Amino acid sequence: MNAKNIFFSVFTACFLFAGCTGSSPRTETPAPVPHLEKRGDVTQLIVDGKPWLALAGELHNSSSSDTEYMREIWDKLKVIGLNTVLAVVSWEQVEPEEGVFDFSVLDDLIRDARANRMKLVVLWFGSWKNGISSYQPAWVKKDAARFPLVRTKSGASLNILSTMGEQTMQADMKAYAAMMRHIRETDTERTVIMIQMENEVGLHGDTRDYHPEAVARFNAAVPDALMSYLVAHRDALLPELGTAWDRAGGKTSGTWEEVFGAGDYTDELFMAWRYATFMNAITEAGKTEYPLPVFVNAWIVQPQDLHPGDYPSGGPQAHTHDIWRAGAPAIDMLCPDIYLPDFPGILQLYSRSANPVFVPESAAGINGAANAVYAIGEMGAMGYSPFGIESRGYVSSNTGIVTADDASKDAGPFTFAYRQLSAMADKILEHQANGTIRAAWLRESEPSVPETALELGEYRIRVELRKTRNSSAVPPVGYALVMMENDGEYIVMGWDVDVTFEPLDGQRTAGLAKVREGDFVNGEWVAGRWLNGDEIQLRYDLPEALKINQSGQGLRFRNLYPKIQRVWLYAY
Repeated sequence: MNAKNIFFSVFTACFLFAGCTGSSPRTETPAPVPHLEKRGDVTQLIVDGKPWLALAGELHNSSSSDTEYMREIWDKLKVIGLNTVLAVVSWEQVEPEEGVFDFSVLDDLIRDARANRMKLVVLWFGSWKNGISSYQPAWVKKDAARFPLVRTKSGASLNILSTMGEQTMQADMKAYAAMMRHIRETDTERTVIMIQMENEVGLHGDTRDYHPEAVARFNAAVPDALMSYLVAHRDALLPELGTAWDRAGGKTSGTWEEVFGAGDYTDELFMAWRYATFMNAITEAGKTEYPLPVFVNAWIVQPQDLHPGDYPSGGPQAHTHDIWRAGAPAIDMLCPDIYLPDFPGILQLYSRSANPVFVPESAAGINGAANAVYAIGEMGAMGYSPFGIESRGYVSSNTGIVTADDASKDAGPFTFAYRQLSAMADKILEHQANGTIRAAWLRESEPSVPETALELGEYRIRVELRKTRNSSAVPPVGYALVMMENDGEYIVMGWDVDVTFEPLDGQRTAGLAKVREGDFVNGEWVAGRWLNGDEIQLRYDLPEALKINQSGQGLRFRNLYPKIQRVWLYAY
């Protein structure tokens, strides 16, 4: 090769790899790992370096197991307005033979979520799902000697893997850690943002496990690690555990019954410790590979449940949170699956002791819209997720199923709420961190929680189910989300409610200086109609309104779809 050719070859190589600048080839800096961060009084999920509001939906349990089945679902999820999808990845799926891993379905989920501009929360269905063991591989199911099952007090074996199975924990841990390592190595664009560890764990059919080793541990001393935690946090314990401990004498050592007293609650505390420590070990192994945020979800106590075991005993119930915090410090959130009517009351229980708020399973429809607004606006939630979203979230009571080809149709109150929340997500996250956001959740059949009077800035904001002038009838559900831009300036989103304002000083009357209807587009406010006259006059009995420091005017929100209004107040 002559000198000319040598020069050309070297020049070409430099141009292709780095340019003839003497510098190394440029490498793209990977996005930051998703994590939780305390901002103001709330904990927010940080994705791609900034707060993320998870407007999510959970798929049915089996939907994500087949890529072809999911193909037509992705378009439906986009129509609803989702930015985050909760999808199952099961142990039986990724390790069909011991030590042989198959992540092809997971890879397809990540690829397709990314292609549809959505983030992914992986639900790890390993040893337990809804307290039952059915998602473990066949080689685990067939070997009860190696992977022991729970026993009832009568000695019967249940189809539930026992927390006493050390080899069960090690096998589950190995598979989960392999999955987390695979996500770290392949998901360079950070599509996966959180993990759910197992699903609604806890023991069905009895208050505690009567496997011989479980009985021996129950009759042995309460572990030193738990007692040390409880002693160190004694003044901050939740009332359920603190009261039980005090009633039993407040001992700092002894068996479970000696420390906490005999009864169902002590059985449940024992099981909570077993599940928490088991799952903490798996979580720690996974975080060593890739430290994504991890949460667990609770099958909450139902009205008909009389004892632990009627609901999964030992799960992350609100009344066992102290045990879970002691036993599972690697788990970041203890989350409720809420299908009962008192959504606000349940969420308040699960937010105690600064537990971060995320709702992985709940309703869609108008009830789901009200739930999402309340969780995000009043409780500082990082997200909300109805279950079975592909078959519920896009159904309208008026027009049936909305297809991706006709996204302009009325897709029902839930979809419109998600679209509005999505449009102003950045604004919501900013106000969450600043503590300048409130929300009201109202039902005709339930007491409002919190009360309809919200204090924000120098004004009390009253939210009431809307009334017509000639009838006392009210709609079944209403909600409002209120953000204070400046003192006396508010952005309000609502459904089927009237919103009025009163100065907190009790001496003046609140007047509406200006009201604009509008929306957010690409995060920016776009003003629409100037509202006045019939659109803001709520009552004509002005002397009566004056008695509560109101002018008779306010914001009207009807149920056509959620509207956003911006109001500037003055006091006189």
